[in-house]
Amino acid sequence: MAAALGGRVVNADSMQVYRELRVLNARPGRDDEARVPHRLYGVLSAWERCSAARWREMALRTLREPDGGPAIFCGGTGFYVEALLHGFSDMPEVAPGFEAMARSRHETLGAEGFHREVAARDPDLARRVPPGDRQRLLRAWAVFEATGTPLTDWQAGPRPEPLRAWTVLLDPPRERLHARIEERFHAMLTSGAVEEADRLRGLDPDLPAMKALGLPELHACLAGKIALDEAKRRAVFATRRFAKRQRTWFRNRLRADAVFREDYSPALFAAAMASRPEAARGP
Repeated sequence: MAAALGGRVVNADSMQVYRELRVLNARPGRDDEARVPHRLYGVLSAWERCSAARWREMALRTLREPDGGPAIFCGGTGFYVEALLHGFSDMPEVAPGFEAMARSRHETLGAEGFHREVAARDPDLARRVPPGDRQRLLRAWAVFEATGTPLTDWQAGPRPEPLRAWTVLLDPPRERLHARIEERFHAMLTSGAVEEADRLRGLDPDLPAMKALGLPELHACLAGKIALDEAKRRAVFATRRFAKRQRTWFRNRLRADAVFREDYSPALFAAAMASRPEAARGP
């Protein structure tokens, strides 16, 4: 699409921002990157923390690049897509000490106990966020402790004018998606995924990059806890489970202008856009 429209591809995947995880995060290959400009891929170190707010600022700077052509945002992090299109209300600065306190409290109470503590402070958020969503719960706890106001109250404040974009959802049949997930992980293993994981051993497990699909399983394998075949089985299962949540999110939250469940191409995109000219606007 970028080649057909004379534009650039912009990453909207929370993991593909990290440069040390080209293989496990399935970043575009060097041949693809040579065809058209690519932005926000591999721009941060795995030692850094990216957030939706930080990514949105980088994305807006990309949109302001002169003569860049159409920006085609590509990726499956729904929260990033939502952040780009709708922005954020003004949020308070939280001192690092409160974040450290939140992590310590989570370690003491465990996931379920910490979730109950967040629920006492911010019940609306706790109803939406499960105990396993550690990062969002840590943020909610820290914001409340720092300001005395629930995170959901801050989020309910005024937001900037939303961006307008023509949105496309790729939603293949489940059987085809599951087969592709297994094929992809096998291809990763033959392309250096184990070696890539080995280079990140010892990194702080709380860093976002350490949540990359397949990385915990390969680290367990490298530590001698499980065999490589078992690591692959667990990684494929985790990816399928993630894909299920991802598809549910996009189906429920993204008002797509076009949905492709089988093959797609620039010609099919163009035909879909022509059928809805009122939607073909924005970045």
